[in-house]
Amino acid sequence: MERPSLYRQVYSRIARSIYQETLRPGQRVPSIRSLASELNVSRNTVEIAYNMLMSDGYLEARGQAGTYVSTTPSIRKPQQGHPQTSKPLIKSTGPGARHEKAVPDSPLFYQLGLPALDLFPHKLWSSLSARQMRLQNRMLNYPTPTGYQPLRDSVCAYLQLSRGVDCSPEQVFITAGYQGALRLVGRTLIKPEDEVWIEDPCFPPNRHLLTQMGAKLVPVRVDEEGLRVEDGKARALHAKFALVTPAHQSPLGVTLSLKRRFELLAWATHNDAYIIEDDYDSEYCYDARPLPALSSLDANGKVLYLGTFSKVLSPSLRLGYLVVPKKLVSVFENACHQLNDGCPLLSQAVVAEFMQNGYFARHLRKMRAAYSQRRTLVIDSLTAEFGGRATFSAPATGLHLLARLAPEDDDQLMAQRARDNQFGIASLSARSIEHDCGKGLLLGFANIATPEQAASLARQLRLSVEPHRQR
Repeated sequence: MERPSLYRQVYSRIARSIYQETLRPGQRVPSIRSLASELNVSRNTVEIAYNMLMSDGYLEARGQAGTYVSTTPSIRKPQQGHPQTSKPLIKSTGPGARHEKAVPDSPLFYQLGLPALDLFPHKLWSSLSARQMRLQNRMLNYPTPTGYQPLRDSVCAYLQLSRGVDCSPEQVFITAGYQGALRLVGRTLIKPEDEVWIEDPCFPPNRHLLTQMGAKLVPVRVDEEGLRVEDGKARALHAKFALVTPAHQSPLGVTLSLKRRFELLAWATHNDAYIIEDDYDSEYCYDARPLPALSSLDANGKVLYLGTFSKVLSPSLRLGYLVVPKKLVSVFENACHQLNDGCPLLSQAVVAEFMQNGYFARHLRKMRAAYSQRRTLVIDSLTAEFGGRATFSAPATGLHLLARLAPEDDDQLMAQRARDNQFGIASLSARSIEHDCGKGLLLGFANIATPEQAASLARQLRLSVEPHRQR
């Protein structure tokens, strides 16, 4: 029998100790460095094992305080050398999808939706945070439900210049990430049984959140020009909302054409509907000038614009924003005060100063250049490793690649095998609702920085998804 890899041996040893209560709930475990030294293995080996233990619920990280045995650890007896596979938190509500796990505690290889962690401006951020704490005692106070005013001003100025959105600061609402913005729209405007056009395939959390709100989803096919507006009209002409990702469709990566944008706006105006624009990945356009935001073309107040700082700075900030038509400002102000879901003032103040002093624009330029290089690096390494088994195309926008597979391939099984080996990829077919979008794998490229790392990960990924195939 093949001997388990070192990180799996470390995993099994700790998981068994927790199961047998040799390590008790709330007990601190050794640091990665000290355990690696004690076992005479690399730090990377211990780090992978710890990440797997946290994903499976055995351990929990407490920041600078260290890593501890979870207070509610898994009680399943671990198999020798083979970590258990975590169950997804949300079960599939559609046909035949094997869902990927919830967001892990620690970054995975090729993880989707994650900006380059090595390029985050840590020193500057620490300096700005300390400065805000010194200058303003109110940072410890309750936050304003509609958002910190200097940040609303900064977001407004940024959107006017970069995305052509004609808005005033009073139209900007600061939210707890993108999902917080969509949730605010749902609680304020969407009623149970309201018909909502949703792209097919789509970003799964959007689908789940709208379903929880009681909306009646109308899946609308996406082609090379984006959402097929005529299909939406044929299926539900009098729908109340349409949720779209015009800049970079999630997950196919196509851009909504200018013709379709005007068709969508005309439909919304004629039917008194609202378009929810998720301006997903619009900051990262590599090969041409991006099309203006859909909201910038809106002359009749029919677009609600959603954005986030997750892809630009860090998802841990949990800061997003929503821009509403002028006629809805008072409605959303009332909703914000009723919900009272304000975001931490310190984070808002630091982001505001980061934007006001020009650091934000400089950071974006740096990230675009880095991502353009990493995109090419990852595509080249994957193409060399997989050969003709998959087709990797360079996305014009965004932080993920789509690898197209043959129709006979089981992309959901391949994605599950990859996730079992700590790769954060997803299958394309699992993101479809009704329409066949083909087979494929979705891979993030933002955190792969060197040719050596790209080549090594490409080989490991191939061996993970093709365990019985050797080159």
